[in-house]
Amino acid sequence: MKLNVRYASHPEDAKHYTTEQLRREHLIETLFVADEALLTYSHYDRIIAGGVMPVHTQVALTGGKELASAYFLERRELGAINVGGAGKVYADGEVYEMGSRDGLYIGMGVKEIIFESVDPKNPAKFYINSATAHTTYPNRKISISQANPRPLGTAEQCNKRTIYQYLHPAVMQTCQLCMGLTALESGSNWNSMPPHTHARRMEVYFYFDLDDAVVFHMMGEPQETRHVILHNEQAVISPSWSIHTGVGTRNYTFIWGMVGENQDFDDMDNINPQDLR
Repeated sequence: MKLNVRYASHPEDAKHYTTEQLRREHLIETLFVADEALLTYSHYDRIIAGGVMPVHTQVALTGGKELASAYFLERRELGAINVGGAGKVYADGEVYEMGSRDGLYIGMGVKEIIFESVDPKNPAKFYINSATAHTTYPNRKISISQANPRPLGTAEQCNKRTIYQYLHPAVMQTCQLCMGLTALESGSNWNSMPPHTHARRMEVYFYFDLDDAVVFHMMGEPQETRHVILHNEQAVISPSWSIHTGVGTRNYTFIWGMVGENQDFDDMDNINPQDLR
């Protein structure tokens, strides 16, 4: 398991970032490498985001000095969504069969977490988020059919999409981690317009189903905007003070993970697009 650490930045500092520095601080460029767990620890609400792609061997999550824990979920909870082929997750010996778009919640206190692919020629790709936790909630598998769907947007506004809430109060209880998947329909490319902020929590966005397309992920304060260009299967750390919106050169899918003060999905401070600078 490899754990990269990122520090938080002040919005006044971010105004002076070059493209290279903005990407270095916020972009998670590589998430999936064969038989590795590549994780990024952000000091924004201490979220961990990353990817696990077992191919020929099983891959385990472990504790260590960076977490000051004997095992990974000693003081944490975890969510995972499989965006690859069929796989399995072992949580203290309990086995969860994970198809494409299946989600899984693992509660605080589980000591052994192991990921495995069914077919090395079509490996599973587990995208994971983890947050600090204060109590233990039951493990639960959530398929996309069990997630809470919220259709939003219109074709005229180029943002017709369905939000599938996996780790969310509408579906299940967690300590603070919320996680879901948003699928844009053909002809739509805005993932949230008008944009919004929510100072009560931060997010990490993982973009996939892009092929050779790209996403312009918008960042910065409403009157001091920036952007980061993402390619397929890349993620970006979005601070609580930053706007939350993005647009692709075609439709795509993304997974959002939220950590912070509350779990109210509609707790947003909407911004009039005319006020953006």
